Amino acid sequence: MAQRTQTRLTDAQEQRLVEAIRAGRTDAWAELLESYQDRLYTICCRMVGDRELAADLTHDALVRVIEGLDSYDGRAKLSTWIIRVTMNVCLSKLRSEKHRRHASLDAMGEGGSGGDWPARHAGEGEPAMVSGVQLREQHQFLSQALARIEPDHRAVLILRDVQGLDYERIAVALELRLGTVKSRLFRARAALRRAFEEEAGSAEPTARTDR
Repeated sequence: MAQRTQTRLTDAQEQRLVEAIRAGRTDAWAELLESYQDRLYTICCRMVGDRELAADLTHDALVRVIEGLDSYDGRAKLSTWIIRVTMNVCLSKLRSEKHRRHASLDAMGEGGSGGDWPARHAGEGEPAMVSGVQLREQHQFLSQALARIEPDHRAVLILRDVQGLDYERIAVALELRLGTVKSRLFRARAALRRAFEEEAGSAEPTARTDR
């Protein structure tokens, strides 16, 4: 899926599009879905670590948004509701197939919302303090580590540390209690750190041999 630069709509703009859709304006659908396509693809790609599967899941999520918009009651932000739909699609896929592929660096580092995975949450130094080669290695280890942790942990990490959602919106998106979000995020970061250290540690003998 080709990445494009997208401008996020404001809450007011999204609400106007929802009203237009409900009034029968089909052109409003195109504008709304286009504004979310890359963001949802990024979420799916980080969740499953496979670009082709992520594209399929993004399509499924957009279809569910179309089919379920009538059920959207406006109590949560539209973006939160759409992210909830997308996460449900990803988690359902991961749980049903126990999908545990290691993500490639390219897949996990796709563009779109969120930018690079923050290395500080794996216990590493800030990116500016390491060389380009070290930074690429760190991102590869992080990608592999993220693919190893449980999907529920992966989801809360992606929403908080990549998408930048606050705890309240994560709670709504994942249908969890606020306290559960905080405790799960703590456990998820610990699990990611352990997985990162294992990935980095397993690569050290090879690195020494290559010198």
